[in-house]
Amino acid sequence: MGTINTGDTAFIIISAALVFLMTPGLALFYGGMVKRKNVLSTIMSSFFICGLASVLWVAIGYSLSFGKDTGGVIGSLNWAFFNGVTGEPNATYAATIPHTLFAAFQMMFAIITPALITGALVERMKFSRLFVFIALWSIVVYYPMAHMMWGDGGLLRNLGAIDFAGGNVVHISSGVSAVVAAIILGKRKGYGVASGQPHNIPLIFIGAALLWFGWFGFNAGSALGSGELAVHALLTTNTSAATALLSWMLVEKITRGKPTMLGAATGAVVGLVAITPGAGFVPIWASLIIGAAVSPICYFAMSVIKPKFGYDDSLDAFGCHGIGGIWGGIATGIFAKNSINPVAQWDGLIYGETRLFVAQLISIAVTIALSIVGTALIMFAIKLVSKEIRVTAREESEGLDISQHGESAYPSFTGMD
Repeated sequence: MGTINTGDTAFIIISAALVFLMTPGLALFYGGMVKRKNVLSTIMSSFFICGLASVLWVAIGYSLSFGKDTGGVIGSLNWAFFNGVTGEPNATYAATIPHTLFAAFQMMFAIITPALITGALVERMKFSRLFVFIALWSIVVYYPMAHMMWGDGGLLRNLGAIDFAGGNVVHISSGVSAVVAAIILGKRKGYGVASGQPHNIPLIFIGAALLWFGWFGFNAGSALGSGELAVHALLTTNTSAATALLSWMLVEKITRGKPTMLGAATGAVVGLVAITPGAGFVPIWASLIIGAAVSPICYFAMSVIKPKFGYDDSLDAFGCHGIGGIWGGIATGIFAKNSINPVAQWDGLIYGETRLFVAQLISIAVTIALSIVGTALIMFAIKLVSKEIRVTAREESEGLDISQHGESAYPSFTGMD
């Protein structure tokens, strides 16, 4: 047993609270992007997960993610309902903080990850079906993913792949799942014909600012202590976000003639996504490169690949998190350094070693495969059982705020949409 360090414990409690705030932040970020008649249903799509994912995590999620290994793919139910999860440190996962705190910190990741997917499904999916989808997705995709990457005995962890704060586990899994679910769900009515302008850009800004703020807990907190590594992760996180913000503005200036607020917010978020897997592994100078490159990569995915294939990923969950996460995982394999964090068994490609780079590529491929298969199975199973997964055409034009929740965000505007 380790000894509890009160400084580490205080820091991780605060980090857990910061990560929790990211989900309401995401709700506002997504809410600002949709039509006025769908803002509440979009916010609700993230917010209800604060309840569902928390209860699932205590019941079975933590145990399946971090419990006793079963075949390298999933944990067992030895810690179900936090049975045996005590205030003593757990040497395997975090030797200086209570085991209960490690579990609580990880719970916040289990809340925001499925919430990211909802950005691809807004304005057309029945709330009851979304509720079932999120519950099943957590069990089928998230818990195995968390176990394989971070759990003791996990397949990808044993392979030597590294993911500091959730490039694979959070961003690639949610982004790829989002596009698969969006394709199966089908496009919104009038998609590509009617204008899809966001209804409230200041709301998007507030959401993006809360995400950036919370991300310090997300990445720096993943050091699981308040030492040098946490500070390093905080710096790489901010540097990547800052560079990606500038990079996105530059791309917009070149392609459209003007940088936009929506673009600046998106740039900051993709910069945060891209640095997540490498925040505690790559040198600070590398975060400049990772952030500068992610904006043109994601911009291309959103403005060229998406229209070419014609899928309706409403709020670009795949373009931001899927593509940004894949680039981040690859970049970690290029720039990671064992001397920064010995969890990385080997140095990255740039230092002349190939083993880490190959392990990263394999872990990304496994994540993509599990996300595609798991999400498709869940969507088809829901379709099979409940027949209708979408709201009716009439409910869609009326707006999901009224049809799914019976309330309106801006009653004084009714009839002006």
